[in-house]
Amino acid sequence: MSESVDGAKALEAVGAAQAAQAGPLSALPGARFEGYCTVEEAGLCGMVTLRADLSLAKVARAVKAVTGAEMPARLKITSGGKGRAAWMSPDELLLFVDYAEAGAAVARLERALATSHALAVDVSDARAVFRLSGPRAREVLMKLTPADIRRMAPGEFRRSRLAQVPAAFCMADENGFEIIAFRSVAGYVFDLLSNAAKPGGEVGWPPAK
Repeated sequence: MSESVDGAKALEAVGAAQAAQAGPLSALPGARFEGYCTVEEAGLCGMVTLRADLSLAKVARAVKAVTGAEMPARLKITSGGKGRAAWMSPDELLLFVDYAEAGAAVARLERALATSHALAVDVSDARAVFRLSGPRAREVLMKLTPADIRRMAPGEFRRSRLAQVPAAFCMADENGFEIIAFRSVAGYVFDLLSNAAKPGGEVGWPPAK
């Protein structure tokens, strides 16, 4: 099946979801591909970009108040009772919260950091999130990104590329990844992942035990 056909199926799923549901929609609601790994759109997710001096104690307190998570170390993602915090760069975090709470999270961060040089922005509707799962999930991503996926461990986060577009990856467990990309390229990313996960495309990594 060609990538264009896969993309058309994803768009059909979007149309069906739009007809059945009112209110906010994720980029490709219901999009799913079953290959030697499973690719699926994860649905609506609240995301807040925070730019600030990450060494400040009050920034760590603000992040914990919004997500319940500790300040992540470089290339890490931490989890709390209300969300997660991912390290994006020396002065940037990506915070994950419930979709309905993203606006409130921004307001809370702005209040807590009003006297600091900081910026919090709700980017929920500008991003798409996908899940990639299966015993060879690493292999699928390794086909598409220059990031060293082979050495990633659960709880790690990378900011890199998928083929021609920016993307970020979180390793949820040994057999699963979460992929974040711009909403405007959601169809392209879905097709990339689906094509890389097609049966018959296995390259044998990790080696069978």
